[in-house]
Amino acid sequence: MSASLTSAAPSVPLHQLVRLLQLASPALPIGGYSYSQGIEWAVECGDIRDAATTRSWLADLLQHVMRTGEIAIAAQLVASTRGRRWDDFEELNAWFRASRETAELRAETEQMGASLLKLLVELGVLAESTRGAVVRSCPLTLPAAFALAIDGLNLDTHAGLVAYVWSWLENQVLAAMKLVPLGQSSGQSLLFELGARIPDVVASSMAVPPDEITSFAPGLALASSLHETQYSRLFRS
Repeated sequence: MSASLTSAAPSVPLHQLVRLLQLASPALPIGGYSYSQGIEWAVECGDIRDAATTRSWLADLLQHVMRTGEIAIAAQLVASTRGRRWDDFEELNAWFRASRETAELRAETEQMGASLLKLLVELGVLAESTRGAVVRSCPLTLPAAFALAIDGLNLDTHAGLVAYVWSWLENQVLAAMKLVPLGQSSGQSLLFELGARIPDVVASSMAVPPDEITSFAPGLALASSLHETQYSRLFRS
């Protein structure tokens, strides 16, 4: 055979890739499958009704909410963790928690953050000094806990945040598949198309100046608020 069977070295070391896959896995026991983040109400009122409207909803969240808000704050949290700037870490965690517009969204990030922190402690990922430093930041939000995971596992920041966003996207698509409902092929098409955007979105988020980070998302806030009193629902938010 003329073609070589030896592949080029991966850009991410394989041991890090394994950790990234574990962090992004829906099997991670932090409860992401419990939340639809407003999709359930959007389906109820007819804003989401098929694959096309699901794609539009998720693409808008990825570009206009995650990019300038949640991912950007997560990047700052990673930098604060790696620099052991715990005062900054505490302030960023508090900012993100306060930015959650509804009780549901706040409860979600606190529950998932606490669950991930507990898992990191059980796995022995966090140094004792780090565990002591973050106590005062509790309740810990999910971006803050994920920042600790990226640092504790010694992952590349960009790759770690790609895993973070992929986990979010996969949970959102799984929720849409149950609620719209969408077939397996439609769900995979959404993941294929929107997932391809994640690396560039994360790179853009990492370049957002701290004073330009924003969580302004009135549509998401309204959907979450109305979901709190929705008559029949499958998801916690």
